[in-house]
Formats: sequence, structure tokens, C-alpha cells
Amino acid sequence: MSEKPRVVLLFSGKRKSGKDFLTDRLLQRLTDKCAQIIRISEPIKRSWAEKLGLDLQELLGDGPYKERYRREMIEWSDQKRREDAGFFCRQACAAVDRDICIVSDVRRKTDLHFFRETYGERAKTVRIVASERTRNDRGFTFQEGVDDVQSECDLDDVTSWDLVVHNETDTDVDDILDKIEKLFC
Repeated sequence: MSEKPRVVLLFSGKRKSGKDFLTDRLLQRLTDKCAQIIRISEPIKRSWAEKLGLDLQELLGDGPYKERYRREMIEWSDQKRREDAGFFCRQACAAVDRDICIVSDVRRKTDLHFFRETYGERAKTVRIVASERTRNDRGFTFQEGVDDVQSECDLDDVTSWDLVVHNETDTDVDDILDKIEKLFC
């Protein structure tokens, strides 16, 4: 097994809980010389864009374009996972070449299983929690077929996180990042 990455940080949380914000801030702190962010959603969106001739950059963004295709993309990616549970995780990991790998969008038990099986003790899990009010303030609106399906709910009953952090509007981000760094320093 490769020496890299030395640690794999697996971030999970509901939509608009702040996963991307916190992982981006963590990368800034660690620098891209020793750390990188990978997203399981990137190969999903790339494959979906190729399949339908869509704009990949718009799908990778956080705007309404992605939301227009989210439900169908989830259904399609779930079918691919039924055929091969680690398909998108393997694709996302293909470019890992730094000591610290930050996975910003772990959403399913099969994702956790893949990373734990592949990286063993090097895999550390972080659950980001934010109240519904905070998520609403960040633009969350419940969507049937998106927020009540496996891609949002599969990890709700998992309790074996290495770290659970509460990311509310008044939370000290540096305090959260300090707690995350203690997982591997």
C-alpha cells in the first residue's frame, strides 16, 4: 500500500452544514503543498456531464444549474453504486498524491467502508452538524427526493465518528479546525 496519503479525513454532514467551507478553510491552513481536497461528487458530476452533454463547471458549482439536475444525478449514481459500491470513490482517489487527503463529501456507508478498507487507521471521520435554522440561513430548502434519500440520510444513524463538530453561525472556525488537526497531529 502506498505511503500517501498519511491521513485521510472523511467529512460528512447534511446539505448546507458547512462541509465545503470547513474543508476549504482546513486546506488553507494546511496548505496545498501537504494537503488536497478530493470530492466523490466530482467523478459523479463529470460522468453525468459527459453522459448528457452538460456544463461540468456549472455542475461543480453551488448554483441553480446543479440543483436542476441533482435528483436525476443522484438516482443515476445510486444505480452505478449498486453495480460497484466503490466506483466513484476509486475515481476520486486516483489523483491523491499528498500527505493529507481531505474528502469533503462522504455521504454513504459504502463510502465509509471503502475508505476504511482502503486506508485503515489512516482514515479519520468527521461529522459536521448544523441546526436546521443555520442551514436555512445558508440557503437550505428541503427538496423531496433529494433530502429524504440515501445520499442525504444514509449516515444519519452512524455514531462511530472520530469527531463531531457543531458548525453554527456563531461557531469559532479556528476552534473547529484545531479539533480536526488533533485527529492526526
